[in-house]
This record gives sequence, C-alpha cells and structure tokens, in this order.
Amino acid sequence: MILLSGFEPFDGDPTNPSWGAVQAARDILRAEGLKVEALELPCVFGESVQVLRREIARLRPALVIGAGLAGGRDRLSLERVAINCDDARIPDNAGNRPVDEEVVPGGPAAYFSTLPVKAALRALQIAGLRAEVSQTAGTYVCNHVFYGLMHHLATDGRGSRGGFIHVPREAQAGTPGMSLQDMGEGIAVVARTALATAQDVKVSAGAIH
Repeated sequence: MILLSGFEPFDGDPTNPSWGAVQAARDILRAEGLKVEALELPCVFGESVQVLRREIARLRPALVIGAGLAGGRDRLSLERVAINCDDARIPDNAGNRPVDEEVVPGGPAAYFSTLPVKAALRALQIAGLRAEVSQTAGTYVCNHVFYGLMHHLATDGRGSRGGFIHVPREAQAGTPGMSLQDMGEGIAVVARTALATAQDVKVSAGAIH
C-alpha cells in the first residue's frame, strides 16, 4: 500500500497544486495495478500530522510520500532532511503562527528522508522531468508534516519508508512551473523508484549554498 498526501489551499490561493499532483499520481499508479490512497491534509500545524498519522494507522502503508507547494521553485524538489523547527512567516489556515517551536518536543534535531532520493532524481531526469535534491523543506507546515511523518515512521517499529516532495506552481504563460500531469507523473516515478530500490545510489546532488 502507498499513501500519498497533499495539502489544501493556503495563503488565499484558490487551489493547491500539491493535492492535484497527488491525485494524478494516485490515478497513474492505480492504473498500473498498485494499491494507492491519496489524502488531502489541512494546512494547519499539529492537525495536519494528526490526520496523517490516523490514515497511516488505518492503512498501514509500506510507503508514504508527502507533497507540498514551493511556489518559488520551477521543478520537483526531493527533500533530503526535515528539521525539528516550526517558524512560520505567515499564519496557517487556523491562524496559528508558531515561532522557534519544536515539531516534536525533545525529538531529534532532524530526520533524513528514507526515500532513495538520488535514484529518484536520476529516474526523473531520465523521464525528462525537471527535478532536484533539496536540502531544506523550510520551516512552515510542509516541513512540519515531513518531520512529523519521519518521527512517526522512526518510532512505530513497522519499517515503513517515507519522504517529502515539493512541487512548483502550475505552469502559466511567463511564469515558471509544471503541469499537474507532469507533477503527478513525477511523484509516480518517485514511488516506483522507492518500491524498486532498497539501497540508494551514490551520485552528487549537493548544494554549495
């Protein structure tokens, strides 16, 4: 079982492409015979992780991939690390605006994705989809969910794998972005790669700054 999650709209936007991309990926993977569920998360600190954990407990997936919007990027960002820090530049959809608070009090400083991000990057490039390995998921609700997910997977003892992908905005004339179908195919590529790859490849995908 694969569980994919995206977010509801936030910050006044009418839609959130992460949810559309997750739905597209679900449909692509289901057409290939895989068991996949998609979950729309509230863009709310605390509640988002609670909703995700309930669905994980219900479905018991082997693979969990979260997705969220990074509006300033023009490609799929495979997030490498989640940090134990909530520091909101804007309020969430419930008006919460935590500053310098831990996602999990007393938890580790960070968790690394357990997706094969380097192998997935290579697969995305072969598929002709723009992608990168990102060294930061920010400090807003995306990172909050990413950290909460990895903490849950690290402590529940089931050995499930998980990680997070940032998607860009939908492509429009004169602005960077991708189509929802390409985003969905990209998430599907990552899921397929994770299912087929036990040990990540060792290739350079770091950053100078």
